[in-house]
Amino acid sequence: MLEVRDLRVTYGGAVQALRGISLEVPEGKVVAVLGSNGAGKSTLLRAISGTLKPHRGKVDAGTLSFNGTDLVSRDPAQTVRMGVVQVPEGRRIFGRLTVEENLRAGGMGSKDKAAKAKAQDRVYDMFPLLKERSSQRGALLSGGEQQMLAIGRALMTSPKLLLLDEPSLGLAPRIIGQIGEVIAEINQQGTSVLLVEQNATMALRVADLAFVLDVGEVSLSGDAKELAKTDEVQRLYLGHDADHQTVARSVTTKTLSRWVG
Repeated sequence: MLEVRDLRVTYGGAVQALRGISLEVPEGKVVAVLGSNGAGKSTLLRAISGTLKPHRGKVDAGTLSFNGTDLVSRDPAQTVRMGVVQVPEGRRIFGRLTVEENLRAGGMGSKDKAAKAKAQDRVYDMFPLLKERSSQRGALLSGGEQQMLAIGRALMTSPKLLLLDEPSLGLAPRIIGQIGEVIAEINQQGTSVLLVEQNATMALRVADLAFVLDVGEVSLSGDAKELAKTDEVQRLYLGHDADHQTVARSVTTKTLSRWVG
């Protein structure tokens, strides 16, 4: 589905953020990308989604392809039409718009009214609280609810590949567990997921494959469950406090406890 080969990205023509990384997202899978701040995780998503330019970033070498089609030359709107949609870090919903208006904005690229209605029903089924608050402004939602709205807005395009940039950022452990459940449910419904996360416990629980970035390079890769057992990943990413253990117990890949607040 998604193939990244020897990708090199710089900012401002000087700062090298990605140093020849290669990875892939097979169809129907969840792939996690782990790494500390500055490892290049968000840069990778920007390159895939076509949003490097506003950040003064540029692909210097390598290839990006989605189902055999080049992504490097595509702008963000073209990438979305191909079925690749990003939920950015920090949620970035439209705070002055209502929940329903945010969802409508997510579906503006489609002229198929039936498809948009079906997508909205899917979002409201997954997040019934959003349906209850459909007339409430986005800015008045809690952080977790705003994250669900951001994910729901992305789902309005019925993406083939969903890019998630730090969806657990700033959320309580219980909510992070629910985010993990949502990711698993989205994947079970047929959407492939590329998950960029610092919370390795949640990410490795829901992912099929995982890649670890270190200063713009892939330092580790493989089956997510096997990587979670390695000494290096245990030491660097899983040796955390009780909050992370709570997240580990609360994430499931089998069923989704509908988001009710």
